[in-house]
Order: sequence, then C-alpha cells, then structure tokens
Amino acid sequence: MTKVAFYTLGCKVNQYETQAMEELFEANGFETVSFSEPADFYIINTCTVTQISDKKSRQIISRAHSASPSAGIIVTGCYAQRASSELMKLPGVRMVVGTGNRNEIVELVKTLDSGIEKINAVRDVRHEREFEPISATKDEKTRAHLKIQDGCDRYCSYCIIPYARGPVRSRSLKSIGDELESLERKGFPEVVFTGIHLMSFGKDTGTSLKDAIAQADGLTGIRRIRLGSLEPVGLTDEFIDYLAGNSKICRHFHLSLQSGSAGVLRRMNRKYSPCDFEDRVNRLRQAMPECAITTDIIAGFPGETEEEFAQTLEFVKRIRFARLHVFPYSVRSGTKAAQMPDKIPGPVKHMRAKELIELGKLLEREYIGQFVGTRQEVLFEQFKEDHIEGYTGTYIRVRAGANSDLTGCLRNVFIEGVSEERLIGSIVD
Repeated sequence: MTKVAFYTLGCKVNQYETQAMEELFEANGFETVSFSEPADFYIINTCTVTQISDKKSRQIISRAHSASPSAGIIVTGCYAQRASSELMKLPGVRMVVGTGNRNEIVELVKTLDSGIEKINAVRDVRHEREFEPISATKDEKTRAHLKIQDGCDRYCSYCIIPYARGPVRSRSLKSIGDELESLERKGFPEVVFTGIHLMSFGKDTGTSLKDAIAQADGLTGIRRIRLGSLEPVGLTDEFIDYLAGNSKICRHFHLSLQSGSAGVLRRMNRKYSPCDFEDRVNRLRQAMPECAITTDIIAGFPGETEEEFAQTLEFVKRIRFARLHVFPYSVRSGTKAAQMPDKIPGPVKHMRAKELIELGKLLEREYIGQFVGTRQEVLFEQFKEDHIEGYTGTYIRVRAGANSDLTGCLRNVFIEGVSEERLIGSIVD
C-alpha cells in the first residue's frame, strides 16, 4: 500500500484542507502515516503570510527530502501558489499544487506514481469563481472545523493572501447543512466556521454568515458554533443581536485589529478606524457582557512612529482584549507596503512586539481572573490520569479533577482559581 504523510503550516483553513486531503487519500486506498515515518509521498501544506512562514516551509521540504531522498514531495498551499517555479527547483519536490485542485490531488499523485517525473499543477486563482467543496469529517477530535469560505478582496497593503487565494467564493448553504449533519452524526459537539475572510461569506452568492450559521438550527447534537476571525466591518447591530440570541454561538469573537492608530490603519488599507472598532466591541459587550474579544496586531508597520505605537498601546489597554496575537511586520514582495518608505528597523519592531506581548499577557490574566467563583460550561478535550482539560465557550482553558475520561463531554465546572493561563475548578454535574 502506498504511504503518504502530511505536514501543515499556517491557519485553521490550511489545517482543514490538510484533513480533507488525508481523507481523500485514505478513501482511495492510500495509507496515511506520521510525517516522521518513511513514506512514498510527503504532502506539505504551506503558508506564506510572513517571510518566516516561507522559511519554515522550505525547511520542512528539506527535512522530508533528507529523511527519505527517494520519496516524492508534493507542495500545496499559499506559498506553493505564490512561488511554484521556485519550489519546483527544490530537491525532492515532484509536484506543486497551490491553493486549488484539492479534489484532484489524488489523481495527480497517481500520475506521479505511474512514472511522470514532475508536475506544476498551480492554476491562476484570480479567475476562480466557484467554491471547491471539500469535506473533512474524520472522527478524531472533540472540535470540528468547517471551511465555508475562500478568497479575499480586501487587499490590505501588507497582505499577500488575496493574490494566493483569489476572489471571494462561498460554500453553498446546502453543502454547509450536509456537512453539519455529518459532523453531528459523528458526535462533534462543537464546530468552528473558518474561511480566509469569513465576514465576506455570501458576498458572491447573495447569502450571509447568518444564513450559514442557521444551517445548524435543529441539530441538537451540535451544541456550539465557534466563529473564526472576523472584521468589525459587517458586524451590524442586527447581526450582533442575532449572535446574542443564538445559544449555540460561542461568546468568543476574534476581531482583527492590526493597529490602534488611525494613521497606520489608513496606510494598511484597513476599512475601519479605531473608533469604528471600539464601537463594535462596545456593542458586542452590551449584547454579551462576558464575551471574549481577542485580536491580531502587527508591530512596526512601515512609517509607524513612536506616537502611533503609543496610540496602539493605549487603545489595547482601553479595549481590554482577552488575548493578543502579535506579529512583527514582515515584508511581502508584491504588496503595496513592500514599496513604502520608512521601514522600521528589526530591533525596534521586535521591541515593540515584545511590549505588546507582555501587555497581552497581563490583559489575559485580568480577563480570565474574573471567572473565579463562577460556574462555566466546559467542553473536555484531554484526559490525563487524575485530571481533565477543556475549553469554555469563551475559549479559556480549564483544568478539573477527574477519575474518568469525559473527553467530548460538556460539563459545568465551578471555577476555584487561576494557574498560569488556565482556570482551575471542580466538576459540579
């Protein structure tokens, strides 16, 4: 039996697509093995959001070739889409696929198995208009992911992803409903909706993210719907009220900020101001007072002055985010930001990132500390001898004493304290 191994870099969408490819190969008689084991083919799903992502992708390709020089390496994902010719020259690489052709990848690999030496199967995603419906329902985890959207047309000045993913394409409501029913049958209590730009769902089909969420109505086995990264643009009062009134929706909203400075946001070509962002956060908290608001921030964007960085720090403190994901700015050739003057020196970027990370840790401790003395519903995911861990709807990790494996179960936990970045408690039902 032909053996195939997988490695994923990057976002939840990439993780979903890798799982879907694994299931396609297994359905066609291939044996999937760990990436550390000998295999006939290594499929590496790459990310290109930063220079570090590109470097990691090349390192994993090199590692696979060094471990199994005779194996065929297939490179997929955003880096493959953006730099297929470059990747085709790397030792061991026999095929580059990009961000499309997922449903065809098994047949493409079979052509390699039949003697064809190399294939560059990357196609121009700028002309893609249909969502590629792939399925990932393997019963391995307590939380399933469901990709409902692909592509982006926002063209933020620093971001290469619209060029790697193409225009907005949305999954059909019927396909979403069918997948949710399949996940319910497999026993997943939580489903995470993912996409490249989730708030753009339905822009091409005349539907909406609300319509997508509604496909879970009546599916009693699916207790939680968690939304991936959102932008404040599109978070209308009506949509927020809908989210607040839907008991399945996890009270955790990741709103991508990138900067708390109005000037930096304009240079980034973001479609909102700090005031717009704060207004939507206040509206979410008005509707769902204990909701967790998490975010992404880029430190050291071209031209970011000390004053603008101070504005970001002050904004982060005022919003009181539950968690920060901080990234030093990374030049991406082909983007407008790459041509901007006044690049911030590396040491300054990293110093600013470090300051934001430390602030984020402080804010996270403050946020999770407010739940001590309360009862929280936890979806348990990992059993370890005398205790079990899982997550609240607000995506806080919780540890509780347990003498039996409750993985996949939702239980109420009385929160007694905080240890590092998790809550400690006792199961009360």
